[in-house]
Amino acid sequence: MKFRPCIDIHNGKVKQVVGSSIKDVGDSAKENFVSEKNADYYGDLYKKHGLTGGHIILLNAVTSKYYNDTKEQAMLALKSFNGGMELGGGVRPDNAREFLEAGASHVIVTSYVFSNGILNYDNLKEICKVTGKEKLVLDLSCRKKDGKYFIVTDRWQNFTKEEVDISTLQKLSEYCDEFLIHAVDVEGKNNGVETELVNIIGKWDKSPITYAGGIRTMEDIEKLRQASNNNMDFTVGSALDIFGGHLSFEKLAEKYS
Repeated sequence: MKFRPCIDIHNGKVKQVVGSSIKDVGDSAKENFVSEKNADYYGDLYKKHGLTGGHIILLNAVTSKYYNDTKEQAMLALKSFNGGMELGGGVRPDNAREFLEAGASHVIVTSYVFSNGILNYDNLKEICKVTGKEKLVLDLSCRKKDGKYFIVTDRWQNFTKEEVDISTLQKLSEYCDEFLIHAVDVEGKNNGVETELVNIIGKWDKSPITYAGGIRTMEDIEKLRQASNNNMDFTVGSALDIFGGHLSFEKLAEKYS
């Protein structure tokens, strides 16, 4: 079980936001924290502590007027921790190689591999051909609907028809090296771990999964460890003291690096 840190970038700023509040219209989101520091500050910090495998997420659409500013921050972070972090947000075959060459260890993809709410295998195979299986992470971030968890796309705004379960992980694992799963309903809310989701995905042990969403205390991390049978890495956002919270980044890095 390993701590995988994050750098979320929105409107050209490193932020912590409530995941379910992100809107493309007006480039709005409910903010928990807006950093005065550039993204490379956090890249340097994570590198110093040897925290590899974290993720940088561009939270603006490619069509946003803020996208270039957000991308610029992401590039600063990649340069500061070359080969140490993954990058996601608007990744497609035409830009994936750029991010890898800029220093991303992996690229993270969701929206591109879905069409009309259905998994598009042609697109999945195309992005996998560009990156190689070993450098591709599939983001299966999800929200609950009708008692089940469904993958959401487009900065977590749109439901797909694909359920997050072991069979989905099995079929997608042929094309990727890892999975990243945000529990969007609790993301940024400091409400604790989405235990029901963890119980589902914690049964998977054939490739790494990083869980994000709701972690606020060391007790939550222990709950995650037990619910996942120690099979899952994790990230913490708003609760960290480096993002305005109370949970010590230094202690977490020391214990789970």
